[in-house]
Amino acid sequence: MRTVSRWILALGAAAVSAGASPSWAQQTIRVGWTIPAEESKYWMMRRPAEFPSIGKTYNIEWTQFQGTAPMTQALAAGALDCATQAPLSLANGVVGGNLKAYIVAQHVFEKPGGFSVYWAVMDDSPIKTIADLKGKTVGISVIGGGTQGPFNLLLKQNGVDPTKDIKLVEVGFAVSEDALRQGRVDAVNMNQPFAARAEAKGGTRKLFSLSQAMPNIVHILEACRADFVDKNPELVKTYVRDITSGMKKALANREETLKVVNEVLKAPLPVLETYLLKDNDFGRDPGAAPNFPAIQKMLDIYAETGMLPKLDVAQFKHPTIVAPLQ
Repeated sequence: MRTVSRWILALGAAAVSAGASPSWAQQTIRVGWTIPAEESKYWMMRRPAEFPSIGKTYNIEWTQFQGTAPMTQALAAGALDCATQAPLSLANGVVGGNLKAYIVAQHVFEKPGGFSVYWAVMDDSPIKTIADLKGKTVGISVIGGGTQGPFNLLLKQNGVDPTKDIKLVEVGFAVSEDALRQGRVDAVNMNQPFAARAEAKGGTRKLFSLSQAMPNIVHILEACRADFVDKNPELVKTYVRDITSGMKKALANREETLKVVNEVLKAPLPVLETYLLKDNDFGRDPGAAPNFPAIQKMLDIYAETGMLPKLDVAQFKHPTIVAPLQ
């Protein structure tokens, strides 16, 4: 598996692959992935023997990225065929990069009563409400990323201008706890498994969560370039069938899923055990089906907060190639 530092090399290879033979295109799908919360793809990567088509009907070239935004760039450049995307990243690719893509599956969403990405402060912090964030340094995983729309909306609803009243800095989920405990930020976003790790140590408290802005947020989905799908419909159908199967395997065999995720994330099993696929985790559709109405609501929020022009989710729907596929 290649790391994000090598994705630029893939961009150079795009020009070569564009002239490759149809038989080559039907054999290999170039797929981008990241962490966390892509259990169906982790199963496909780590347990390929469970998927009879992988290595026989087609191959997958996996490339790891640090987030969805660089994968959007790689899709737009033709360096990836399919990749994990956040609704905002995908929409930005459409608006700014002329990307045309189909949403073919969904990985995780926020379910009522389950885990919601939240902003934490230290227990002894004077920050008690969102309004108290004025003049403070606040961490977010990616500026302009998928969580910023609901984040901006919540701040505005509480009298805080997200562009003028706070100092917003990028802090990746993996280092968010350290940044908070070391005082580099006054508040920071928390995601699993890092939230569970921080909660186990104690000393922090939740200030607000994204579910306060909207329920059923779709965090990450699977998207494929429209031109690739249109040229290789049977190949992409096979891939989506495997994503559907991977989601079913992940949900049906939690014990094995813990091992698979441990291998990919390198997070200790005791930490994963506290939340993964439990009530305090994200929600997962059992067939990996995209929630297009929820995605549309998110696009509307991004438009309302000035992050995007108005977009219709219908442009991302393929009439037949979408999970669940059997």
